[in-house]
Amino acid sequence: MAKPSPDKKHFHWSNKVSNEDEEQEHVPSFNSCPEKDKDNELPSSLSRKKLPAITIARVRSVLSALSKNRPNPVHGLGTRVTGTLFGSRKGHVHFAFQKGPTHQPVFLIELQTPISGLVKEMASGLVRIALECDKKVGSSRRMLEEPVWRTYCNGKKCGFAMKRECGEKEWKVLKAVEPISMGAGVLPAEKPGDEDEEEDEGVVNHEGEIMYMRAKFERVVGSRDSEAFYMMNPDSNGAPELSIYLLRI
Repeated sequence: MAKPSPDKKHFHWSNKVSNEDEEQEHVPSFNSCPEKDKDNELPSSLSRKKLPAITIARVRSVLSALSKNRPNPVHGLGTRVTGTLFGSRKGHVHFAFQKGPTHQPVFLIELQTPISGLVKEMASGLVRIALECDKKVGSSRRMLEEPVWRTYCNGKKCGFAMKRECGEKEWKVLKAVEPISMGAGVLPAEKPGDEDEEEDEGVVNHEGEIMYMRAKFERVVGSRDSEAFYMMNPDSNGAPELSIYLLRI
C-alpha cells in the first residue's frame, strides 16, 4: 500500500490553514462597519442621558435648600420622643409629645383630670393612662389627630381628653423646660403686669405656678389603631412610672 507523499500532506495542511485565515480575515472586515456606527452613536445618546440627570440634580439641590430653610416639621414621631406633663396647680393636665426638645408638639392633649390628682397617683405608684376613641369606617385620619378621647387612669374612668393646638401659652411652657431632658419641678407664676395679665384661662397665668414633669418616652406602635408611650426612667428598675396607651376601637 502506497504511503502519501510528504508533499501532498504538506499541501493539504497549508491549504486548510489558509482557508481558516481567510475566514478570520473576512469576519472582522464584515463587522467593522456596524462597530464604527455604534461608536458614532454613543456620544449623542450619552449627551441625551446627561441632560435629564443634570436637571434632576439641580431640582434636588433646590429642594434640599428649601427644606433647610423651613421650620421643624410638626408631624412624624420616632421611637424616642420627648414627653412633657404640665399644668397650673388649679388647672388640668396637659400632655405634649415632641419629636425633639426644640420641635413643635406632634401630640398635645388636655385631660379633665386635675394635675394635683395625677401627682398624687404618681406618688403612690405606677400610673397607667389609657386613651380610647371610636374607630370610624373609611376615615383616613391618623390616630394622633383624633380630637376626643375617653380617659382611664389605672383602670378608673376619669372623663375625657381633648386634642389641643400648641398656642403661645403652651409653647412658652415648653420653651421654658426645653433645656431639661428629665426631671420635675415648678415654674414660677407670672408677675402682675406681664403681657398675659388679663388672661384668666390657660396654663400660663399669674394666678398659679406651673407644675411640670419631663422625660424621654419610648414609643411602640402596635398597629394603625394602637400606640403606647413608656416613660424611660433609669431609677425605676425597668418598670416605667408612667405609661400612656392610645387605642382606637
